[in-house]
Amino acid sequence: MFYDRARIYVKGGDGGAGAVAFRREKYVPEGGPSGGDGGRGGNIVFIGDEGLRTLVDFRYKRHYKGDRGDHGQAKNMTGRSGEDSELRIPVGTVVLDDESGELIADITEHGQRVVVAAGGRGGRGNARFMSNTNKAPTLAENGEPGVERWLRLELKLLADVGLVGFPNVGKSTLISKVSAAKPKIADYHFTTLIPNLGVVELEDGQSFVMADIPGLIEGAHTGAGLGHEFLRHTERTRLILHVLDISGSEERDPLEDLRIIQEELRQYSPELALRPVIIVGNKIDIPGAEEHLQRLKEAVGDQQEIFAVSAATGEGLQALIYRIAQLLPDIPAPEIFNLPAEHLVTKVQSDKRFEISKEEDLFIVSGKEIEKHVKMTFFESEAGVYRLQNILKAMGIDDALKAEGIQAGDKVEIAGVRFDWE
Repeated sequence: MFYDRARIYVKGGDGGAGAVAFRREKYVPEGGPSGGDGGRGGNIVFIGDEGLRTLVDFRYKRHYKGDRGDHGQAKNMTGRSGEDSELRIPVGTVVLDDESGELIADITEHGQRVVVAAGGRGGRGNARFMSNTNKAPTLAENGEPGVERWLRLELKLLADVGLVGFPNVGKSTLISKVSAAKPKIADYHFTTLIPNLGVVELEDGQSFVMADIPGLIEGAHTGAGLGHEFLRHTERTRLILHVLDISGSEERDPLEDLRIIQEELRQYSPELALRPVIIVGNKIDIPGAEEHLQRLKEAVGDQQEIFAVSAATGEGLQALIYRIAQLLPDIPAPEIFNLPAEHLVTKVQSDKRFEISKEEDLFIVSGKEIEKHVKMTFFESEAGVYRLQNILKAMGIDDALKAEGIQAGDKVEIAGVRFDWE
């Protein structure tokens, strides 16, 4: 099964809580704080794997959570950090934030590692809060929560050469003749339902990757046929082979087919229309093909190279392959990342440290910084609550709530935790 899109949830491991402990050491008067820090949570890491060709693994499992860190212990012992969770994904996968459309990673190399959800740091133990004015702190922190987000994965196959053209023009037969790829071949439209990759090897040791892009018809860029599903796989190709049925056996005009597909590529991405192209007139062995070939040469022969071949008999394929191998070293790789316009919507980042909204007598305070402090506060400790109160004052939240008209007895909610205002 070929799946080139997936939506998954990832969450880095939470950090372990710091410990509250005191030494009981012989000959050391009063002992001292000895609570260790919590361990760091494990990261969610993507690793590029050139052996994978589909995102099917993410179809059946969509939630991934990192290993949490262990809590700190007495004697200043730090908790064990959580193990990283490594997920292998195909080379050529683009990783996007599902909510904002922001680009997080573009996996283009085998073994490339990207942290997509960082684990939270461990909470500090009470030994870290000792000072000249507080020799015996009873304060410790909970671990920091790991980063959590929904991701959208889009696979764009990495290939040097892409075969485009109408259904049934012989693209699958061509790639099966010049490489070891074994696509399904039959005499009806949309035989090919998935992109096929094949490695073309020459006698001198050169090689390149060829991709058969299926399903392009008029209107493909708007969703017609299968083209809207697979046009993205042409974005990374350096050279496009435009395959035409030069015989007109489908009662189609090769020149009109050429115009339509070129326009579809341009509508999808103007950059694709500028990509180097070789026109391949296939089915030259069928009667009537020479007439159409001559028309094609008269129309575009002075602008683009044209090769007349027969994928069925092998005629002309060797010359085509050697010409491709000759051109590729001089064609630069396209830009690593080229997103359609709908992906370029990004979330507006607020420069405010916090925001306050009101629902009847409930005041809701939101903001990444203050929510993290609340989640890391150890509420069973009076010292922990006192420290949070100081943070609220230092950030100006106390004054902001008063300005909003808060009264004694009203409720305040931060990160799902409710407090009584006094």
